[in-house]
Amino acid sequence: MNNHPYHLVDNSPWPLTSSMGLMTLASGAIMWFNKFNLMLMTIGMIIILLTMFQWWRDIIRESTYQGKHTNKVMKSMKWGMIMFILSEVMFFTSFFWAFLHSSLAPSMEIGLQWPPINIKTFNPMYIPMLNTMILLSSGISMTWAHNAILNKNYSQVMKSMMITTMLGMYFSILQLYEYMESPFSISDSIYGSTFFMSTGFHGLHVMIGTLFIIISMMRIKNLHLSNLHHIGFESSAWYWHFVDVVWLFLYMMIYWWGS
Repeated sequence: MNNHPYHLVDNSPWPLTSSMGLMTLASGAIMWFNKFNLMLMTIGMIIILLTMFQWWRDIIRESTYQGKHTNKVMKSMKWGMIMFILSEVMFFTSFFWAFLHSSLAPSMEIGLQWPPINIKTFNPMYIPMLNTMILLSSGISMTWAHNAILNKNYSQVMKSMMITTMLGMYFSILQLYEYMESPFSISDSIYGSTFFMSTGFHGLHVMIGTLFIIISMMRIKNLHLSNLHHIGFESSAWYWHFVDVVWLFLYMMIYWWGS
Protein backbone atom coordinates (compact mmCIF):
# COMPACT_ATOMS: atom_id res chain seq x y z
CA MET A 1 0.00 0.00 0.00
CA ASN A 2 1.14 3.56 -0.73
CA ASN A 3 1.05 6.17 1.99
CA HIS A 4 0.28 8.94 -0.52
CA PRO A 5 -2.63 9.63 -2.92
CA TYR A 6 -0.45 10.01 -6.03
CA HIS A 7 -0.11 7.52 -8.87
CA LEU A 8 3.49 6.54 -9.61
CA VAL A 9 3.15 4.75 -12.96
CA ASP A 10 4.80 1.39 -13.60
CA ASN A 11 7.55 0.95 -16.17
CA SER A 12 6.02 1.16 -19.64
CA PRO A 13 7.40 0.67 -23.18
CA TRP A 14 4.79 2.93 -24.79
CA PRO A 15 6.63 6.29 -24.52
CA LEU A 16 9.57 4.65 -26.32
CA THR A 17 7.45 3.02 -29.03
CA SER A 18 5.44 6.22 -29.59
CA SER A 19 8.70 8.16 -30.05
CA MET A 20 9.89 5.58 -32.57
CA GLY A 21 6.55 5.74 -34.35
CA LEU A 22 6.58 9.54 -34.55
CA MET A 23 10.15 9.57 -35.88
CA THR A 24 9.24 6.92 -38.47
CA LEU A 25 6.10 8.85 -39.44
CA ALA A 26 8.00 12.14 -39.84
CA SER A 27 10.74 10.47 -41.91
CA GLY A 28 8.09 8.70 -43.97
CA ALA A 29 6.29 12.00 -44.61
CA ILE A 30 9.53 13.44 -46.03
CA MET A 31 9.88 10.39 -48.28
CA TRP A 32 6.28 10.79 -49.39
CA PHE A 33 6.76 14.49 -50.22
CA ASN A 34 9.98 13.93 -52.15
CA LYS A 35 9.75 10.41 -53.61
CA PHE A 36 5.99 9.63 -53.42
CA ASN A 37 6.85 6.54 -51.37
CA LEU A 38 4.25 5.76 -48.68
CA MET A 39 5.85 2.63 -47.18
CA LEU A 40 7.82 4.21 -44.30
CA MET A 41 4.97 6.61 -43.47
CA THR A 42 2.52 3.67 -43.30
CA ILE A 43 4.84 1.76 -40.95
CA GLY A 44 5.07 4.82 -38.67
CA MET A 45 1.28 5.19 -38.62
CA ILE A 46 0.84 1.50 -37.72
CA ILE A 47 3.35 1.81 -34.85
CA ILE A 48 1.54 4.91 -33.50
CA LEU A 49 -1.91 3.29 -33.74
CA LEU A 50 -0.75 0.12 -31.96
CA THR A 51 0.92 2.22 -29.25
CA MET A 52 -2.20 4.36 -28.78
CA PHE A 53 -4.44 1.30 -28.45
CA GLN A 54 -2.20 -0.41 -25.88
CA TRP A 55 -1.30 2.73 -23.90
CA TRP A 56 -4.97 3.74 -23.56
CA ARG A 57 -5.80 0.14 -22.60
CA ASP A 58 -3.27 0.35 -19.73
CA ILE A 59 -4.68 3.68 -18.54
CA ILE A 60 -8.23 2.25 -18.54
CA ARG A 61 -7.00 -0.71 -16.49
CA GLU A 62 -5.28 1.58 -13.96
CA SER A 63 -8.25 3.90 -13.57
CA THR A 64 -11.21 1.51 -13.78
CA TYR A 65 -10.02 -1.84 -12.45
CA GLN A 66 -7.02 -1.03 -10.24
CA GLY A 67 -8.42 2.13 -8.62
CA LYS A 68 -5.20 4.10 -9.00
CA HIS A 69 -6.90 7.33 -10.06
CA THR A 70 -7.61 8.87 -6.67
CA ASN A 71 -9.23 12.28 -6.14
CA LYS A 72 -5.77 13.88 -6.07
CA VAL A 73 -4.80 12.14 -9.34
CA MET A 74 -8.08 13.18 -10.98
CA LYS A 75 -7.49 16.79 -9.91
CA SER A 76 -4.01 16.78 -11.43
CA MET A 77 -5.38 15.24 -14.64
CA LYS A 78 -7.95 18.04 -14.88
CA TRP A 79 -5.18 20.62 -14.54
CA GLY A 80 -3.17 18.74 -17.14
CA MET A 81 -6.08 18.93 -19.58
CA ILE A 82 -6.50 22.64 -18.86
CA MET A 83 -2.80 23.25 -19.57
CA PHE A 84 -3.05 21.23 -22.78
CA ILE A 85 -6.04 23.26 -24.00
CA LEU A 86 -4.19 26.50 -23.17
CA SER A 87 -1.25 25.30 -25.27
CA GLU A 88 -3.69 24.61 -28.11
CA VAL A 89 -5.06 28.17 -27.72
CA MET A 90 -1.53 29.49 -28.23
CA PHE A 91 -1.12 27.19 -31.26
CA PHE A 92 -4.17 28.63 -33.02
CA THR A 93 -3.29 32.16 -31.90
CA SER A 94 -0.16 31.91 -34.06
CA PHE A 95 -2.32 31.25 -37.15
CA PHE A 96 -4.67 34.12 -36.31
CA TRP A 97 -1.64 36.36 -35.78
CA ALA A 98 -0.23 35.44 -39.21
CA PHE A 99 -3.61 36.06 -40.86
CA LEU A 100 -4.11 39.46 -39.19
CA HIS A 101 -0.52 40.52 -39.84
CA SER A 102 -0.95 39.88 -43.57
CA SER A 103 -4.51 41.18 -43.91
CA LEU A 104 -4.23 44.43 -41.93
CA ALA A 105 -1.09 45.52 -43.79
CA PRO A 106 -1.09 43.77 -47.21
CA SER A 107 2.33 43.76 -48.87
CA MET A 108 3.23 44.75 -52.42
CA GLU A 109 3.67 41.09 -53.41
CA ILE A 110 -0.08 40.42 -53.00
CA GLY A 111 -1.19 43.65 -54.68
CA LEU A 112 -1.53 45.85 -51.57
CA GLN A 113 -5.03 44.47 -50.99
CA TRP A 114 -6.84 41.77 -49.04
CA PRO A 115 -7.88 39.23 -50.20
CA PRO A 116 -4.94 39.17 -52.64
CA ILE A 117 -5.46 39.70 -56.35
CA ASN A 118 -7.08 36.73 -58.18
CA ILE A 119 -8.17 35.02 -54.95
CA LYS A 120 -11.86 34.14 -55.02
CA THR A 121 -12.93 33.57 -51.41
CA PHE A 122 -15.73 31.39 -50.03
CA ASN A 123 -19.14 32.88 -49.38
CA PRO A 124 -19.44 32.85 -45.57
CA MET A 125 -23.21 32.35 -45.81
CA TYR A 126 -22.98 28.94 -47.51
CA ILE A 127 -21.06 25.90 -46.14
CA PRO A 128 -19.16 27.93 -43.50
CA MET A 129 -22.44 29.10 -41.95
CA LEU A 130 -23.86 25.56 -42.07
CA ASN A 131 -20.71 24.22 -40.38
CA THR A 132 -21.07 26.90 -37.70
CA MET A 133 -24.62 25.76 -36.96
CA ILE A 134 -23.46 22.12 -36.89
CA LEU A 135 -20.69 22.77 -34.37
CA LEU A 136 -22.86 24.97 -32.15
CA SER A 137 -25.52 22.23 -32.14
CA SER A 138 -22.88 19.62 -31.27
CA GLY A 139 -21.77 21.79 -28.35
CA ILE A 140 -25.35 21.81 -27.06
CA SER A 141 -25.65 18.01 -27.33
CA MET A 142 -22.28 17.60 -25.56
CA THR A 143 -23.48 19.81 -22.70
CA TRP A 144 -26.63 17.67 -22.57
CA ALA A 145 -24.44 14.55 -22.25
CA HIS A 146 -22.39 16.16 -19.45
CA ASN A 147 -25.52 17.08 -17.52
CA ALA A 148 -26.98 13.59 -18.08
CA ILE A 149 -23.92 11.76 -16.72
CA LEU A 150 -23.97 13.93 -13.57
CA ASN A 151 -27.61 12.87 -13.09
CA LYS A 152 -26.81 9.17 -13.77
CA ASN A 153 -29.05 9.13 -16.86
CA TYR A 154 -26.81 6.93 -19.01
CA SER A 155 -29.44 6.38 -21.70
CA GLN A 156 -29.49 10.11 -22.43
CA VAL A 157 -25.68 10.22 -22.25
CA MET A 158 -25.40 7.66 -25.07
CA LYS A 159 -28.08 9.36 -27.20
CA SER A 160 -26.59 12.85 -26.86
CA MET A 161 -23.03 11.64 -27.50
CA MET A 162 -24.22 9.77 -30.58
CA ILE A 163 -25.74 13.03 -31.86
CA THR A 164 -22.44 14.83 -31.15
CA THR A 165 -20.36 12.26 -33.07
CA MET A 166 -22.75 12.33 -36.03
CA LEU A 167 -22.57 16.14 -36.16
CA GLY A 168 -18.78 16.00 -35.91
CA MET A 169 -18.58 13.56 -38.83
CA TYR A 170 -21.03 15.70 -40.82
CA PHE A 171 -18.81 18.74 -40.22
CA SER A 172 -15.73 16.84 -41.46
CA ILE A 173 -17.53 15.65 -44.62
CA LEU A 174 -18.68 19.20 -45.44
CA GLN A 175 -15.19 20.58 -44.89
CA LEU A 176 -13.75 17.91 -47.22
CA TYR A 177 -16.32 18.91 -49.85
CA GLU A 178 -15.39 22.57 -49.35
CA TYR A 179 -11.70 21.78 -49.85
CA MET A 180 -12.43 19.78 -53.00
CA GLU A 181 -14.43 22.70 -54.45
CA SER A 182 -11.99 25.39 -53.33
CA PRO A 183 -11.07 27.89 -56.09
CA PHE A 184 -7.61 28.40 -54.52
CA SER A 185 -4.94 26.13 -53.04
CA ILE A 186 -2.51 26.24 -50.13
CA SER A 187 0.19 27.58 -52.49
CA ASP A 188 -1.91 30.63 -53.54
CA SER A 189 -0.10 33.39 -51.65
CA ILE A 190 -0.34 34.06 -47.93
CA TYR A 191 -4.14 33.81 -48.07
CA GLY A 192 -4.08 30.20 -49.23
CA SER A 193 -1.43 29.13 -46.74
CA THR A 194 -3.04 30.79 -43.69
CA PHE A 195 -6.53 29.62 -44.72
CA PHE A 196 -5.65 25.96 -45.18
CA MET A 197 -3.26 25.80 -42.21
CA SER A 198 -5.79 27.27 -39.77
CA THR A 199 -8.94 25.54 -41.06
CA GLY A 200 -7.04 22.32 -41.78
CA PHE A 201 -5.64 22.04 -38.27
CA HIS A 202 -9.07 22.84 -36.88
CA GLY A 203 -10.53 20.06 -39.03
CA LEU A 204 -7.88 17.69 -37.65
CA HIS A 205 -8.91 18.70 -34.12
CA VAL A 206 -12.55 17.97 -34.98
CA MET A 207 -11.62 14.46 -36.11
CA ILE A 208 -9.51 13.89 -32.97
CA GLY A 209 -12.36 15.22 -30.80
CA THR A 210 -14.85 12.93 -32.54
CA LEU A 211 -12.58 9.94 -31.85
CA PHE A 212 -12.19 11.13 -28.24
CA ILE A 213 -16.00 11.16 -27.81
CA ILE A 214 -16.44 7.75 -29.49
CA ILE A 215 -13.93 6.21 -27.05
CA SER A 216 -15.76 7.86 -24.14
CA MET A 217 -19.03 6.36 -25.47
CA MET A 218 -17.47 2.89 -25.56
CA ARG A 219 -16.26 3.30 -21.98
CA ILE A 220 -19.67 4.47 -20.76
CA LYS A 221 -21.30 1.51 -22.51
CA ASN A 222 -18.88 -0.81 -20.68
CA LEU A 223 -19.70 0.91 -17.34
CA HIS A 224 -16.19 2.33 -16.91
CA LEU A 225 -17.46 5.79 -15.97
CA SER A 226 -19.84 7.05 -13.30
CA ASN A 227 -21.26 10.38 -12.15
CA LEU A 228 -18.29 10.75 -9.75
CA HIS A 229 -15.53 9.21 -11.88
CA HIS A 230 -15.58 10.43 -15.50
CA ILE A 231 -12.36 12.33 -16.18
CA GLY A 232 -12.08 10.83 -19.69
CA PHE A 233 -15.56 11.99 -20.62
CA GLU A 234 -15.09 15.41 -19.02
CA SER A 235 -11.84 15.93 -20.91
CA SER A 236 -13.55 15.07 -24.20
CA ALA A 237 -16.31 17.59 -23.41
CA TRP A 238 -13.80 20.35 -22.62
CA TYR A 239 -11.87 19.56 -25.79
CA TRP A 240 -15.04 19.67 -27.91
CA HIS A 241 -16.09 23.04 -26.48
CA PHE A 242 -12.59 24.35 -27.23
CA VAL A 243 -12.98 23.17 -30.85
CA ASP A 244 -16.33 24.99 -31.00
CA VAL A 245 -14.87 28.28 -29.75
CA VAL A 246 -11.90 28.12 -32.14
CA TRP A 247 -14.30 27.60 -35.06
CA LEU A 248 -16.30 30.70 -34.08
CA PHE A 249 -13.10 32.76 -34.25
CA LEU A 250 -12.13 31.10 -37.54
CA TYR A 251 -15.54 31.81 -39.05
CA MET A 252 -15.69 35.45 -37.94
CA MET A 253 -12.07 36.28 -38.79
CA ILE A 254 -11.23 34.23 -41.89
CA TYR A 255 -14.54 33.42 -43.60
CA TRP A 256 -16.55 36.55 -42.77
CA TRP A 257 -14.23 39.48 -42.02
CA GLY A 258 -11.21 38.23 -43.98
CA SER A 259 -13.13 37.61 -47.18
